[in-house]
Amino acid sequence: MSRWYEGIHEERSNIIYSRIRLSRNWDECVFPSRLDEAGSRQLVERLKEGLKDAPTRDGGIFSWYALETMNGAKKQALRERRILNRTAVEMSRPGGLYLSEDESCSLLLGTDDHIRLQLLAPGLDLEQLWKAADELDDYINERFSYAFDEKYGYLTTFPTNVGTGLKACVVLHLPMLSQVRKFQSIVGDMGRLGTAIRGLYGEGSENYGNMYELSNQRSLGQSEKEIIEQVAKAAAQLNNQELRVRNAALGARRLEREDETWKSYGILKYARRITEKDARIFLSQLMAGEEDGVISFEKERSLYSLMIGIKPANLALWASRPLDKDEADCVRAAYIRERLPRIIESA
Repeated sequence: MSRWYEGIHEERSNIIYSRIRLSRNWDECVFPSRLDEAGSRQLVERLKEGLKDAPTRDGGIFSWYALETMNGAKKQALRERRILNRTAVEMSRPGGLYLSEDESCSLLLGTDDHIRLQLLAPGLDLEQLWKAADELDDYINERFSYAFDEKYGYLTTFPTNVGTGLKACVVLHLPMLSQVRKFQSIVGDMGRLGTAIRGLYGEGSENYGNMYELSNQRSLGQSEKEIIEQVAKAAAQLNNQELRVRNAALGARRLEREDETWKSYGILKYARRITEKDARIFLSQLMAGEEDGVISFEKERSLYSLMIGIKPANLALWASRPLDKDEADCVRAAYIRERLPRIIESA
């Protein structure tokens, strides 16, 4: 089965994907960071057994992974695909993961919190993701009573997650808006809307590929519906502002935009060696060119999925061997050449 991000269609929107994450803790056990190895193992085994039917209740196919026996390359690849976080990759105590076949749904057990439930989907889909997460959350809570306070809400390891325990995120591609002088004031406006925006692959000019993650700033004092509405509204505003800047640039500098897009395609299609930084820059330009109608592809292919595939750990998995830097640049170019669809026409 293909992974969820292979269904992203960048030509339809600057909104790449949505993510819902819930942090929960079992009221019968202390937070994971206070458990020794034996306690962690017992916790994970009890959660694993009690939740074995939870992900599959709607007919989905899930796999179980014990994090302590998973090799480092596999963990890092899952982190690059937004399934694991730094804690899960680096911790030495027992932990576990239920992961759907298409990787759109996961239950991470015994890491920062006892349970972290995550759902992902292409485009702006926060409401549907929340509906699915809420149903699964209720199912889990029937089996494991959550640590909950009437005043503060769900109790979590990190104070920033206390309250609803909800993190609602939207990832946007903002190649033109991020270059305008007022972008930092736009970032400030997002804060006034109760959201925060950061570079997905670095901060400021180091965010090669122009991917940005928008999320709620707090979890306490708001309902889940209010949080989702805030993030969705802010994402729509950013998307519309990007489109306005992009359309203005296309009207004033169309030949320059076309030249930039076709050059990017030529480098990606024929290069024999390419760094991750350059690949992200050129893929970003292709994504913008496709949405603007500057180019069309022979078949639908998620360009964002290539951004995931060119990252070091996922590239090494594709090559089936560890790669040093020079090898990685060569293998990355081969990976892109194999997967980049052919251009069939220009607008």
